[in-house]
Amino acid sequence: MIDFQQVINSIHNDLKQEIDRGLVANYIPELSHIDANNFGIHLKLLSGESFSVGQAQAPFSIQSISKVFALSKAFQLQGNDLWQRMDVEPSGDPFNQLSLLELENGIPRNPFINSGAIVIADILVSGLENPKEDFLHFVRALANDQTIQYNEAVAASEKATGYNNYAAANLLKSFGNLQNDVADVLDFYFYQCALEMTCEQLTNAFYLFANHGVCLQNKEWLTASQIKRINAIMLTCGFYDEAGEFAFEVGLPGKSGVGGGIVALLPNQLVISTWSPGLNPKGNSKIGMQALEAFTTKTKLSIF
Repeated sequence: MIDFQQVINSIHNDLKQEIDRGLVANYIPELSHIDANNFGIHLKLLSGESFSVGQAQAPFSIQSISKVFALSKAFQLQGNDLWQRMDVEPSGDPFNQLSLLELENGIPRNPFINSGAIVIADILVSGLENPKEDFLHFVRALANDQTIQYNEAVAASEKATGYNNYAAANLLKSFGNLQNDVADVLDFYFYQCALEMTCEQLTNAFYLFANHGVCLQNKEWLTASQIKRINAIMLTCGFYDEAGEFAFEVGLPGKSGVGGGIVALLPNQLVISTWSPGLNPKGNSKIGMQALEAFTTKTKLSIF
């Protein structure tokens, strides 16, 4: 029997001493003020037990982790028609790379790079009556938590400085792969990325990805087949051009965000989230990556 509290306590104690914690994202000005010493872990077993250490209850900007929720909602709305507008291949490039998009005629490599996520945002703007409100309600329902909110200051900061995303959206529009106005799609996208959640809330919201599409409230939001596909994309594309490294070191499907969060899962067993705002050169949480590698090494729990 694994003592999970002892495992995450040990990992937390070891890594909070690290001197090199990576660099906090500064290209989104509102994120640049976050203290790099923040570090939390939250673990939830499908049996219902939960374990926390550190700043697991501190809210942070989940950024690209939100792309998993957006993909899930779009999949719910459109089914497999979704894949006519994007691929499911790893990009091998940074999350904001535009050259592949031009070479491949406006079809993003996968839904987790920025261009793919902007196409997903376009689908949600078309398919939801009140996109920002409906999407927030969806995430709240998955987490069983009505307190989850957008961070308005982060959304405004992204809108003011997100030039690469404006370029991606206009390029997509030029290839006919954006149906709504660029401004409307990006307004939704910037809010989506500005969702603020704690490690515990993230872990709860991702419960359905370890439980064949059934969330904490025992409601089936997605089919087991859809969950299988989303988990596969998380494994191969969830960490941009470091996805292979994460699979190699950690061995779990997961998703990162430049706010320093990472969430990963083992189907039928557990979900684990970490938050440490300092990023490595690939844009993933430096301490979070190390924490999850230590977790699967100590527990011998991975999909491999």
